[in-house]
Parts: sequence; C-alpha cells; structure tokens
Amino acid sequence: MPGKPMNVTTASFEKEVLDSPRPVVVDFWAPWCAPCRQIGPILEDLSATYEGKVLVAKVNVDQEPQLASAFGVSGIPTLIVFRERRNVGQMVGFRGRTALEDLFADLARQPSASA
Repeated sequence: MPGKPMNVTTASFEKEVLDSPRPVVVDFWAPWCAPCRQIGPILEDLSATYEGKVLVAKVNVDQEPQLASAFGVSGIPTLIVFRERRNVGQMVGFRGRTALEDLFADLARQPSASA
C-alpha cells in the first residue's frame, strides 16, 4: 500500500530493501515492545509524508530472528537506514518524534548516487 510501512521478511529483504532505488528505514520491532508501539504511528506518518522519497520497512524480530541477528540488532526498537545496498546509519531506542523527523528530512535531501 502506498505511503505505508511494508513488512519485510528474510525472503523479501533483498528485493524490498537492498534493491530499493530510495533510502529505506528498517524498523526492527516486536509487538510486546512498548517503545516499538510508540514509534510505529510516527513511522506511519513519516512514511506517508515522505512517500516516493523514503521507504519504511518493518521487521518483526520474533518472526525474523535471522534478520535481526544478521544486522546485529540486540535491542529494539532499532532503525537501520539502507541506501544503495549499504547500511548507512542506525538509531537504537525511541528518541522522540523530532529525531525521526530530522532523520527523514536528511534522507529526503540527500541525492542518491544513481539519481
């Protein structure tokens, strides 16, 4: 669905995240995690606001522990930013709406190498 975070799995990660022409913010989360539930609606808002510029993907660490392990996720929520197949940054924990807005604004301003 356009403007909404997408759920990704081990099977879809390469296609949806690594092969994306736009930067992707991947939210490693779990339903039982209170800070994850706080960050979720903010990521939904930002996904809609930055539609076409920044994608949001969600990885449920309980369902996809191998993905969490592959990227060294030991605490949640963890946001990892991918651009052009590379991990270009991460944010561990919920740092508030402003930090997330700043992250998305920065990503939307940065041109991609393939542009």
